[in-house]
Amino acid sequence: MSVPAILCRAWCYDPVLPTQMSLIVYVRVCVLLLVFTAQLLCAQSRQLPPPGNMKVLGLIGGTSWYSTVEYYGYLNRSINEAYGNNTNPPLILYNMNQQKIHDLQAANDWDGIAAMYTQAAKRLRASGAEGIVFCANTPHKVYAQVARNVDIPVLHIADATGVAIQKAGLKKVAIIGTLYTMQDGFIDDWLKEHYGIDTIVPSSAESQRELHRIIQQELQRGIF
Repeated sequence: MSVPAILCRAWCYDPVLPTQMSLIVYVRVCVLLLVFTAQLLCAQSRQLPPPGNMKVLGLIGGTSWYSTVEYYGYLNRSINEAYGNNTNPPLILYNMNQQKIHDLQAANDWDGIAAMYTQAAKRLRASGAEGIVFCANTPHKVYAQVARNVDIPVLHIADATGVAIQKAGLKKVAIIGTLYTMQDGFIDDWLKEHYGIDTIVPSSAESQRELHRIIQQELQRGIF
């Protein structure tokens, strides 16, 4: 499957458009975190730090597990390519119960979802993680609550998306995804505040509902 196809059909199932490069940029940010070490060691050189100096990255996945596989695979491939051998990154995965997340979403209990993600982040932190990634877009609705309750960096997917959009020379983009991603503004607002990028979503409520259905009832169940 091609990278664009993976991004649209098998990544996090609520893509931001244009996003053919956003996964790549986002994972490269993760890779930068993994290989981040004392900047003094690399300030004068492009040489990668010793593998033992890579930071441990915590992945909060399971929403859905199909997308989590893409994150895990791309991180490993990127590090392998960067080092030119079988060096693997230090990753720790916490797999969320997606059905429980869906139940809380249906009940509009985002505080409950934030509590689950905060607990997951703290468990990853206790296991040695030095940075956190949400392996999907929709969980970023509770990004602020989680980030302020853990003492390690939590990467935001809209940063990578914003960088990709700016590199493409675009000022206005369309966003599609779950109803929460399209309607609640947590991606839109981040892009506008941090990157000056305007966004639009499908104007038809029927189209939004159908996109949401495809994501939750097909893509997140491995029906591509």
